[in-house]
Amino acid sequence: MGIYAVKTTASQERTVADMIISREEDEIHAALAPDSLTSYVMVEADNAAVFDRILDEIPHANGVVQGESSMAEVEHFLSPKPDVEGIAEGDIVELIAGPFKGEKAQVQRIDEGKDQVTVELYEATVPIPVTVRGDQIRVLDSEER
Repeated sequence: MGIYAVKTTASQERTVADMIISREEDEIHAALAPDSLTSYVMVEADNAAVFDRILDEIPHANGVVQGESSMAEVEHFLSPKPDVEGIAEGDIVELIAGPFKGEKAQVQRIDEGKDQVTVELYEATVPIPVTVRGDQIRVLDSEER
């Protein structure tokens, strides 16, 4: 049993992974379409021969990369990274969801355990700390750069 990289059309990774799994082949055990991997789907299968049989019938699947991948090579795709990763105190951010959507703010505190960020709104007359989820902000300017 090994992990194989299936080449796909860009932006069709999830569709291809879904089609591979929906075929219910005994030799195929799992398919993974990580957001950070463009044009490839990782598939766990008994052997590469199964792809010769099924890939012609799956639109947007363009072939299999020769050779197997190890679990160590795909392990980092399996654990989700926190939304607050890459955000630092002092960063200038824009709120992209919630009641303050579109407002600019400065990061005051980061709570990695809860995946939350406390920001202070720029435009407010009185500084108001607002706590939001990490996926509700977008970094505009980072002090670390």
